[in-house]
Amino acid sequence: MKISKLLSILLSVSIALAVLTGAIAVPLLCRSFYYAHIGPMELEGYGLSRGEIKTAYDEMMDFCLGKRESFSAGVLPFSQSGADHFADVRGLFLMDLRVLAAALALLVTALAVCRVKRVRLHRFLNRGPGFWAAAGLGTSFLVIGGLAALDFDRAFVVFHCLFFPGKDNWIFDWRTDPIILLLPQDFFRNCAVLILALLLVWCGALIAADIWEGKRGKDE
Repeated sequence: MKISKLLSILLSVSIALAVLTGAIAVPLLCRSFYYAHIGPMELEGYGLSRGEIKTAYDEMMDFCLGKRESFSAGVLPFSQSGADHFADVRGLFLMDLRVLAAALALLVTALAVCRVKRVRLHRFLNRGPGFWAAAGLGTSFLVIGGLAALDFDRAFVVFHCLFFPGKDNWIFDWRTDPIILLLPQDFFRNCAVLILALLLVWCGALIAADIWEGKRGKDE
């Protein structure tokens, strides 16, 4: 049976991308996560009903996820600058979902090749691609998460400077773009915590599965 180092490396990269983009996709697609914040964060205190808040959020997310072509936020007004920022956000969200789809497609293809062509994946230092994907990704995001936890306000600014270089339209004026009142920084912090938690759980599962696979191989 042929052993492939290249396929093992490609699978490691694909798994890492799938775990990362999959974790990010959860708060993007699971709207109940936002709805659960409406009461605890007292968002109805801004004069909108729970239904109006949900509609504003849904329309904003529908635009950001490519489900509608023009930006809107329910009964809330918005500026052109605000709409332009959400157009930039739309690009990032759609890129995440496309990378997730591509990574999953590559994983399925690679596994099919292994099965049909009877190719075994090389185990670097007796560890499989899932282990190395999880170890690299988990370690990196433990460090990033730890640094962000030290000063989330600064991390929030650095994030926007990195992903929206040369732009300042992410700094909203609530008087012209009241949607920002419904998107408090604490909500984004909780999204980051959810993403990190999912990522670490999936990485832990991959590492545990690889260790179990290694022990099973020795027993056989």
